[in-house]
Amino acid sequence: MSAEVKKEIQLEIAHVLFIDIVGYSKLSINEQRAVIDELTQVVRSSEQYQSAEAADRLIKIPAGDGMALVFYTNPEAPTQCAVEISRILKKHPRLQLRMGVHSGPVSGVIDVNGHANLAGAGLNMAQRVMDCGDAGHILVSKRVADDLGEYEHWRPLLHDIGACEVKHGVRIAIVNLYEDDVGNPQLPKKFQAVKEHSMRMRWAGTTAALLALAAIVAGTAMFSRYRGRSPLAAPISEKSIAVLPFVDLSQAKDQEYFCDGISEEILDALAKVEGLRVVARTSSFSFKSKNADVNEIAQKLNARNVLEGSLRRDGNRIRISAQLIDTRDGFHLWSETYERELQDVFAMQDEITRAIVNALKIRLAVALPVHKKPNTEAYDLYLKGRYFVNRKTEPNVKRAIDYFHQALAKDPNDALAYAGLSDSYLSLIFPLNVAVPREAMPKAKEAALHALAIDNTLGEAHASLAYLTFFYDWDWPAAEREFKRAIELNPNNADAHHWYSHYLMGQGRIEESLTQSKRTLELSPFDILLNVHLGWHYFYARQYDQALEQIEKTVEMDTNFAETYPWLGLILEQKGKYAEAIAAFQKAISLFPGGSSITEAELAHTYAVSGNREEAQKIIAELQKLAKSKYISSFQIAAIYAGLRENDQAFAWLEKAYEERSDSLVYLMVDPRLDGLRSDPRFTDLARRVGLIPQN
Repeated sequence: MSAEVKKEIQLEIAHVLFIDIVGYSKLSINEQRAVIDELTQVVRSSEQYQSAEAADRLIKIPAGDGMALVFYTNPEAPTQCAVEISRILKKHPRLQLRMGVHSGPVSGVIDVNGHANLAGAGLNMAQRVMDCGDAGHILVSKRVADDLGEYEHWRPLLHDIGACEVKHGVRIAIVNLYEDDVGNPQLPKKFQAVKEHSMRMRWAGTTAALLALAAIVAGTAMFSRYRGRSPLAAPISEKSIAVLPFVDLSQAKDQEYFCDGISEEILDALAKVEGLRVVARTSSFSFKSKNADVNEIAQKLNARNVLEGSLRRDGNRIRISAQLIDTRDGFHLWSETYERELQDVFAMQDEITRAIVNALKIRLAVALPVHKKPNTEAYDLYLKGRYFVNRKTEPNVKRAIDYFHQALAKDPNDALAYAGLSDSYLSLIFPLNVAVPREAMPKAKEAALHALAIDNTLGEAHASLAYLTFFYDWDWPAAEREFKRAIELNPNNADAHHWYSHYLMGQGRIEESLTQSKRTLELSPFDILLNVHLGWHYFYARQYDQALEQIEKTVEMDTNFAETYPWLGLILEQKGKYAEAIAAFQKAISLFPGGSSITEAELAHTYAVSGNREEAQKIIAELQKLAKSKYISSFQIAAIYAGLRENDQAFAWLEKAYEERSDSLVYLMVDPRLDGLRSDPRFTDLARRVGLIPQN
């Protein structure tokens, strides 16, 4: 038999799961025997194990304090087996395992005892992958992660954590596999040690730069610009696409809004195609007017295919040329030119969408919606509104509101215009913070409900309604239903995933929230605000080192992006680095046009907790004076008083925040600045009224 095994397995690729019992050497001999028996029982109860063994496509190799399972079925087999074992372990709390998966060459050998065995790089690497983890971890090599990434159901479980140094100084890329009930989401100790050392070195060199504001940018310039693929990106899928904004070839060069709008409409249609990953608008449009080839763009956006095109408009006559490029070889999968009247624009968009779907060999799960003939004037005004709301400044958003109202005057049944109007009112609250929620939210809600009354399949309107139900109505179950409906209708809607992650954080569902935030970045890796908000999630999760690391990456993307520095300040404050935090807030204030009242309040909170009561009180007075002419969030002033430990004042301002329906109240249970108030019965009462604690 030994000779037969050796002859049969000369050299081939196998898929290996290596399993190790953590703490085995500390057990007594009797305990060791017991846990080995228990491990064997657990492994044998795995369906994947049973299936491979029944097909005679599995080899089991004892390894003292564990075992190696060598599968000859498919690349998913060892990982699926590890997932099943991880779930079974819930009933075996004393059995602490770590697992590693790799695919590589193995061959049959006869060992010193004359027994058949296996050897080879496949086994060795699987063990080394496993050695990088701790109890509960399922670690896979980058090769395995790339294979799994071709299957959509694996992608949410794959989390790239970098390289681990193993024997002989070799560094191997490791991916941590986990979800809510599987694996271990914590960074392995070996990686933590490296990161802590790197962080100490990094902060030793940058503290002085943070204290001297002008040196922040110079210090950051030492890093390369953020040019690679997103660190959270899944392996590139065959069925992935980035839609670039069409180029305006009109003679007057005055159709940029129309080019952007048509590109976005095609992107939105593709985003609803099941099985196709579509890069979100913010990231794909970030390459607008930039001299970058499609291969570079695809690499950065983690997309296999790129759609680009041009548009020429002459009155109501439109000519669109579009081409779909496979970035692996630069070949055109499809190209076509269309020339139609404006009233046929929807039919033209549908033809382009179908052509792309056919070129990528995707079967449409549902038929594309049947569009009515558009009111051409209303549609033109709608596209202008979308163009300006996407520019996210107060004057542009107010201009967008005017265009949407004009569109609705031309066509009162324009669901898209109502959805755009809802988004515009919401933009005045976030990210602009220029509108009182109690005034803007009802207008946004009315518009979203109008949109859904006309077209209940409009995912964007469901996402807006979810946002409103969450931030304004504080109806948590209804908000979650709307978020899930929005994502069901458009799984590629980065905004829906993003705001759902905020909802989950407000509910204290930390890991779910982080998963949604990371999914958002997979869809829109170059949206700098979404990158900031992953740091925001880590901050509220009290994972300050991870928050700091994420914010540093965001600074690398754009050293002058103002929204980054307030979160840097909040993180540094929680780490007790008050001087650096103050410098970060001051940097942010210098970058915001006209300053930022929220950042001023956050700076005041840092002054308060660091003992500088005079500066904190001075900022409170300035904010109260400013409140006579513009909206200032009462929640932020309450947080300053919490930092000053003036609890009566803090609760008085929280009551004002409740009256004005402040959107920040949804984070009441997780905001670390309010920790000093939590034992007060008034806090419990407020949380109950907001719906964060069940009514008695």
